[in-house]
Amino acid sequence: MRNTARWATTIALTATAVCGPLTGAALAAPATTAPASLYAPSALVLTIAHGDSSATAAPQRAVTLTCAPTASGTHPAAALACSELRGVGGDLDALAARDDVLCTREYDPVVVTVDGVWQGRRVSYERTFANDCVKTSYGSSVFSF
Repeated sequence: MRNTARWATTIALTATAVCGPLTGAALAAPATTAPASLYAPSALVLTIAHGDSSATAAPQRAVTLTCAPTASGTHPAAALACSELRGVGGDLDALAARDDVLCTREYDPVVVTVDGVWQGRRVSYERTFANDCVKTSYGSSVFSF
């Protein structure tokens, strides 16, 4: 009986020594939630349609563009498009036409819409270009899809 009591005491002390700090730390640690990401979200949906406004024209193509933490999405030139957007601080109106592109004066309107989030703030953009060539001349890749 004496050995049984000694073994029981040894096992109890060992269990307390091994498991005690684990349960104490788990109980003492405050419940905190870590942020899902270190980056503000930047995810956009871009569409192209032929017509004067997005209200009257059906989208012909749509792509997704995610720029944080890395460039991705279905946009064919996601890395370049993200770089251009970062260069203008996400301001789509600040994208300027390139000087090396010559376009005809034909009027075949193309409407581009951009909806989503850029660095944590809501974006809703619509612009009608005179034709596809003029649209492609704004920035080298943002509207090229």
